[in-house]
Amino acid sequence: MTDTAPARPTAILRGEEQVFYAHARQREVVFQRCGDCARAVFYLRTICPECGSENLSIERSSGLGRVYSFTTQHRAAHPFFQHDVPYTLVLADMEEGFRLFANIVDCDPEQVHVGLAVETVFDDVTDELTLPRFRPRSRLGETTA
Repeated sequence: MTDTAPARPTAILRGEEQVFYAHARQREVVFQRCGDCARAVFYLRTICPECGSENLSIERSSGLGRVYSFTTQHRAAHPFFQHDVPYTLVLADMEEGFRLFANIVDCDPEQVHVGLAVETVFDDVTDELTLPRFRPRSRLGETTA
């Protein structure tokens, strides 16, 4: 009997997701700004959830934020990721006024806390897919408290 490793789950990108991930491939986090009510809109969509306007433009985020909430996974969501546990998932308030969800890297799960300053880094998962991740902010003079 041959033991085979589980295959990596694949994403099927549709609509605005294709735009977001094309920018991620270029090492950019993008969101939308409503031209009528000025709200930051994320995830990308066709109408503003605040005012219903279709007057949305794409803007580039600084990639900087602070942890709003987090959870550490001790059980893999898919068999492919069983060797990655534990891993910590973060919901971060980005400087531009939207929240982004990603896992945090280069950080012990015990160091993650609400308010932790994070920056976005990018992981080339495959030739076609690049994912944003967070790591604790390392800018000179930036505190992580």
